[in-house]
Formats: sequence, C-alpha cells, structure tokens
Amino acid sequence: MLIYCAETRIAQIIEFQRGLRMKVLVIIPAYNEAENIPSVIDDLKANFGIADVLVVDDCSKDNTAEIVDSLNVRCVSQVFNMGYAAALQTGFKYAMKHGYDYAVQFDGDGQHIASEANKLFQYAIQNNSDVVLGSRFIEDTGYKNSLFRSIGSTFFSKLIKLICKKDIYDPTSGLQVLSRKCFSLYANMNGYPEYPDANLIIELIRSGASIAELPAKMKLRISGTSMHGGILKPIKYVFLMLYSIFIVLLRGKAFKK
Repeated sequence: MLIYCAETRIAQIIEFQRGLRMKVLVIIPAYNEAENIPSVIDDLKANFGIADVLVVDDCSKDNTAEIVDSLNVRCVSQVFNMGYAAALQTGFKYAMKHGYDYAVQFDGDGQHIASEANKLFQYAIQNNSDVVLGSRFIEDTGYKNSLFRSIGSTFFSKLIKLICKKDIYDPTSGLQVLSRKCFSLYANMNGYPEYPDANLIIELIRSGASIAELPAKMKLRISGTSMHGGILKPIKYVFLMLYSIFIVLLRGKAFKK
C-alpha cells in the first residue's frame, strides 16, 4: 500500500511538472467589464498562476483596457466592437503566434472560476485531450440557468447526440481548454462563427478530435448584462446555430488527428 501511494504521488508530481513546462494562455474576451475584470484577474493569479493571461478588449465603452493595463496583464484592444467570437479568435491568433501549447477560454464577467479552469487544464495534459469542456450540467453544481438558455442547451445537447452519437451535456459552455492543434484551427478559420458552441463541437467530433467534459462549478454574472439576455437574442442564437451546424455538415473534415 505504501509503495502504491508513493508511486501515485510521484506520478502526480511528474504530471504537475509537465504542466509547468506547458505554455498555457487564458483568453478573456471583454466588453464593458470594468466592474468585473479586477476580481477575475485576481482569481487567475491566485489559483491558476502557471497560466499567462490575455484580455481581448472588444472596444469597450468603459475603462476595461485601462484597468487591465494597471493590473500588469496583457491586453489587446480591438479597433472597433466585433463581438465575442472575433475577440476569441484574436486570442487564438495571439496564442498561435506566441507558441502556446494550450489556450483556455475564460469569461470576463466573473462566472468562471480559476481553480476549475486549472482542473480542466491538468486533465487535458494528463489525457492528451484536444478539448476539455467545463460542464455545469453533468452533475448538480448549483448553477441555475435561465429558462430559454436551459431549453437551448438541452436541444443542442440532443442534436449533438443525434449527429455524433456522443453525450455533451453543456454545449454552450464558454469554459474550455483547447490544445494547440485545435486552437490553431480556430485561429486560421475563415468565417469563424458568431456563436462558437455546438457547431464547432460537432465539427471536431466528426473530425476525430478527442473531447472530454468535466463537471465545473460556475457563478452567476457579477454585474452587467449577458450577450444572450432577453428574448430576441436567444431566438437569434438558435437560428444562427442551426444554420452554422448545417454548414458544418456540408463541408468536409477540417481537423486532422
């Protein structure tokens, strides 16, 4: 028993040291997140210290960029407001250019938790995963989704199951760890979708990517409004997502294992 415990501990130390050697970038798209971004960055520094942090300021009307600069964190500012997806792709291009091994999608509104992102990253390097999704719905994490978002998430989860024969419980999760092979594909993708959720998951699964999903605790937005708030935005999301999935099914495999 003592030998087994020692061997397990040694294996854990080796994996931890491997994680330290990996270059990992946390990408935070931010639009008018001046109230939330300080606590988000403090959490990452305290609980995911091995990762570099990049904030992509999507031409905020408040002083988000100035606050990020004052916290000594890299900030790239878009020349005009281009939306969440374009900010993400800017981060992927940065990660590819600067030689990162993994990229982590992380929201700037305070919903994501740094220790949970670190957990997903450790799983990714231990299992050589292309994508690790942080799921609010594999088990009860206490997260309460709105009615419209719950319906949409359930619908696209079942659609993924129908198309790919794989269970993905939280296809709208923005907390994701991506390998270089995967985020390089996103960085170079023409027409990167406005909503990069179930559509890209389907494309990756059909192309042979290894996708894992782990339970992840998340919090409700600290302040501000969600990009999926209201009634019309969720309806727009559903129609655009269905159209994007249709395009994915028409084109060939883009991801080579």
